[in-house]
Amino acid sequence: MELFSMEGWYILLRWFHFLAGITWIGILYYFNFVQTPFFGTELGGTARGPMVRGLVPNAMWWFRWGAMVTFLTGWLIVFTKLGHEKMPIDAGYMTRILTGGLLGTFMWANVWFVIWPAQKVVIASAEQVAAGGQAIPEAAARGPRAGLASRVNTLFSIPMLFFMAAASHFAFTGTGGVGLYWTVALIVILAVEAQALLGPGLRTQKPLATVSGTIHAGLGLTLLLFLAQELLTN
Repeated sequence: MELFSMEGWYILLRWFHFLAGITWIGILYYFNFVQTPFFGTELGGTARGPMVRGLVPNAMWWFRWGAMVTFLTGWLIVFTKLGHEKMPIDAGYMTRILTGGLLGTFMWANVWFVIWPAQKVVIASAEQVAAGGQAIPEAAARGPRAGLASRVNTLFSIPMLFFMAAASHFAFTGTGGVGLYWTVALIVILAVEAQALLGPGLRTQKPLATVSGTIHAGLGLTLLLFLAQELLTN
């Protein structure tokens, strides 16, 4: 049966990668496009406490484990191609896939090491208040930090999805200048990632203050990385 061949292995990996990725990114967009704006309204402010206690923990479970399965299956696909197909790491396909993979890896790290630790504090604080206790003092700062990291992930998701989809379709095949491309890409990506790691105190976070600003910044990063690949590797 073809399912038990190497092609079958690829199909299973891609299938689980897509299922987990849709779950992860779908909840990411729900948080940023629906839940966070709703919490900023009068009705949302009233409903925030019960939702943080009742809805957010369940959503965060699917969110973080969707991220984990997407991360693991994605890198299994990459390593299988490098090992089994002996695909050169500087091939056009691999350059695009690894660009998406790098963005996805930063997104996964933000989920597990920034967003989820902060949300645990926010959820615990809401539960304490509901039980008649005092809010956890650090919860007031951890919520905005989780929100900013989540917006960074929304920004990253736009070029990440573009390069994953484009890997097999663009004619780009150049290998010259790949090192220079990665230098430029890493500098730009790390500059954006600093928003998630250093928190809301950065003055450069303004584009991430709104949904439209985040989307426009994501489209801009996509264009910048695409042009860098086209100009520096051909």
